[in-house]
Amino acid sequence: MINNTTKPILYGILASSILLGIYFAVLSLVSGWNFAQDQFSDFWYFIVGLALGFGIQIGLYTYLRNAIHAGQGGGKVLGVTGTTSTAAMISCCAHYLVNLAPILGVTGLVAFVAQYQTKLFWVGLAFNLAGIAYVTNRIFKFKHT
Repeated sequence: MINNTTKPILYGILASSILLGIYFAVLSLVSGWNFAQDQFSDFWYFIVGLALGFGIQIGLYTYLRNAIHAGQGGGKVLGVTGTTSTAAMISCCAHYLVNLAPILGVTGLVAFVAQYQTKLFWVGLAFNLAGIAYVTNRIFKFKHT
C-alpha cells in the first residue's frame, strides 16, 4: 500500500518527466532533434529547474488534494492551488513561442521572445517558486485548521 507521501512524490517525478518529454518532443518536431539537444545543452539549468519546480508543485498539489479528501471540505483551497500551478506552467513554456511563432507567422513576437528568452526563464522560475510557496502555505493552513 502506498503511504500519503509516496503518491505525491511519484506524481511529481512523473510530472517533471512528462514536461521534459514535451519539451524535447515540441522542439524536435518544430526545429529538429539537434536543435532540441543544443537548446537543452545551452539552457539545461533553467529547463531542469522549471521541470523540477513543476514536479514539486504537482507533488504538493497531490498531497494537499489527498489531505483535503481524507479530511473535511477545502474545495476552494484546491481550486486556487490548481490555478497557481497552471499559471506557473504557462510561464514556464512561454519562451518556446520562439520556435512556434514562425509557424504561426508572427515574426515580431519571435524577435521579442528571442531577445528576452533568458528573462522569460527567470519569470517561469519565479512563478514556480511562488506556486510552491503558495501550495506549501495552503498545506500548513489546512493542517492547522
